[in-house]
Amino acid sequence: MTKAAERSFTVDMWWTNLNDVEIGFFIHSRHRAKSRQFTQDSDVIGEVLEGGERTGLITYREGLWKSENPGEKRLVLKLFTPSMNWRASMDMLVGRSVQLSAGAGGFPVTAYSIHIEGLDQVIQLERSARKWPGLPEQFSFFLMEDGEARLYRLRQDWINIGGDYTLYDQTGAKIGHLNGHLFDIGGRWDVTLTGNQPSHLATMLQLVSAMLKFNVAARRHVDRLTHKVTTGAMKLALEKQETDLYLNPRRPR
Repeated sequence: MTKAAERSFTVDMWWTNLNDVEIGFFIHSRHRAKSRQFTQDSDVIGEVLEGGERTGLITYREGLWKSENPGEKRLVLKLFTPSMNWRASMDMLVGRSVQLSAGAGGFPVTAYSIHIEGLDQVIQLERSARKWPGLPEQFSFFLMEDGEARLYRLRQDWINIGGDYTLYDQTGAKIGHLNGHLFDIGGRWDVTLTGNQPSHLATMLQLVSAMLKFNVAARRHVDRLTHKVTTGAMKLALEKQETDLYLNPRRPR
């Protein structure tokens, strides 16, 4: 895996879709023609800025997130280049989230699957179930590098006003920081990575920063689903594209 030098970037989530990317009658159809990853229910909701220049666009599947079917409602974020070429996706795993939450006694544990262009590994990001009231939340994941699983932990800062998180490596060293500005209308995260980190780590953090805009709502959604499923109030019927993510890749075709 290639390495990237110390870098910083900003993930700016827009308040409305009245931006230079979406304005224009044929813009949406052009995006769909450019990449099949830009689906009919996709909406551009933010951008990635590096050195004051736009280097990426963030979209989400509005139809899924606003679905009235509880089992199909899930967060799907995608990262594109400014010319709308796909770079990465982040899928909320409803089934996995409810499973982990039920195993944690009802404590909401959100789980996400992340696919990055050029990376064979599917990265699994999960909220930690080990959290006492008042303590900061944490997420964990690992990246494969030269056959080694390198562990990472993203912890909410103790003094946290705008959605600040610190990234630690497996030795506990601080290697990054997400400086959140949740009160900046749509939300903004100024991200810094120190040292020579895996190049895909920055791509992943761009999606994670966008996810934090929906973090509280996603957690509440999983909490409600888990309660309904474990009390027998509903059966958990998952959205088809999510079920595809659970299929055995070695199954007969």
